[in-house]
Amino acid sequence: MTVDTTNSPEAAAVPPPGTASPDKRAVQGHRRLLTRRDRFTLALMAGLPTILHVALVWVTALASIALAFTTWDGIGFDSIKWVGLDNFRELFTNNPQFWPAVQHNVIWFVVLILVPTPMGLFLALQLDKKIRFSRVYQTAFFLPVVVSLAVTGFVWQLVYNPDTGLINSIIGANKPGHYIDWIGDPHLNLWAVLIAASWRHTGYMMILYLAGLKSVDPALREASALDGANEWQTFRNVVFPTLRPTNTVVLVVTIIEALRAFDLVFVFNKGAQGTELLSILVTNNIIGESSRIGYGSAIAVVLLVISLAVIIPYLIATFRKERRA
Repeated sequence: MTVDTTNSPEAAAVPPPGTASPDKRAVQGHRRLLTRRDRFTLALMAGLPTILHVALVWVTALASIALAFTTWDGIGFDSIKWVGLDNFRELFTNNPQFWPAVQHNVIWFVVLILVPTPMGLFLALQLDKKIRFSRVYQTAFFLPVVVSLAVTGFVWQLVYNPDTGLINSIIGANKPGHYIDWIGDPHLNLWAVLIAASWRHTGYMMILYLAGLKSVDPALREASALDGANEWQTFRNVVFPTLRPTNTVVLVVTIIEALRAFDLVFVFNKGAQGTELLSILVTNNIIGESSRIGYGSAIAVVLLVISLAVIIPYLIATFRKERRA
């Protein structure tokens, strides 16, 4: 007695002789999708940005570190002379602008962390309540972040104008003999620039906190309300502890913003007395009237070290969390 096995599951699982299995056909079909032209396109799309990034970021950064130990006026490579740590010694001991610039960068960070950051958190909490026209408000508050810093500086120059500026017109300080020079006065110009920077930074913080509030479990808020907690107690005991990762990101971002502050100050008064910053000193020494590229590179290296001291611990903590997850 013969048994017909052509329709059995075992027979269906075995492909006929001379034919490839479905998995092999899928792999072969997948390989056929990547033609030589596709590989060239992918290599071009991935390789060109990589080459530009390495050339414009890494090569220039390493070149700046090397030039920090030299003197160079920027005219011909023959004029480069090795001076070792002389640039750093002069920077820390004989430069009357360095420590005021460091102080101004610290003030910049303190103001950003104490004024626009809580304001951004407050706006995020209000917009997270699903109020009417919340999208319109988000766009309005975030618009200063999208606008170029050069444009922001130009707008605030109009606000601070001694003759026709908005502030002087409101307080009556636009008359002869009663002008308030918000940009030219070394006792006021830093705070005037910080107001403009805070105006922009508030929208940035609002978006970061809005993203963080999405991770708060609504059940926790409901449980807190059932326990009789008011809105402030719910925020303090439930919402704010949940925002710990967001607070870390906000802290790192604010430090970086304070260190790389340049555009607003340069547009306002090009880093005149009262608004000296490390980034302004780098620019003035490298592309100023007396080009001292080695000395400017030394200041840039100091700025880089301070930035890495903040960024590296944050990256280490982030990678550790990813490994644990």
